[in-house]
Amino acid sequence: MAVGSSAKDVIAEGMLDLLKPAIQQLDLHVHSVRESQVELREHIDNLASELCRINEHQKVALDLDPYVKKLLNARRRVVLVNNILQNAQERLRRLNHNVAKETARRKTMLEASGVLASRPPSKP
Repeated sequence: MAVGSSAKDVIAEGMLDLLKPAIQQLDLHVHSVRESQVELREHIDNLASELCRINEHQKVALDLDPYVKKLLNARRRVVLVNNILQNAQERLRRLNHNVAKETARRKTMLEASGVLASRPPSKP
């Protein structure tokens, strides 16, 4: 029964080794998107302020309020997406932490059982 258990551990370790880089890459992409969202929100704020300023100084009766409202609505959606991304990134960080913890735990178990000592080192 110990052989089956150690085989499961080796398979589980392999799966964890496969998942970890994907999780880290996804985390980096989410972080990048969040930075873009913040930049987009700042641009929307600047544009809305500029439209309000133009509207106040405009001699011709041009109603820019609907456009300002659309920009503010777009900003609200950007903030909402940013919050969703922030929650997803936090879940990814927890998952990455759990994968690393489980990998370390399984490696310790395998080393204790002598499986890693008899196995050739894996390629990075």
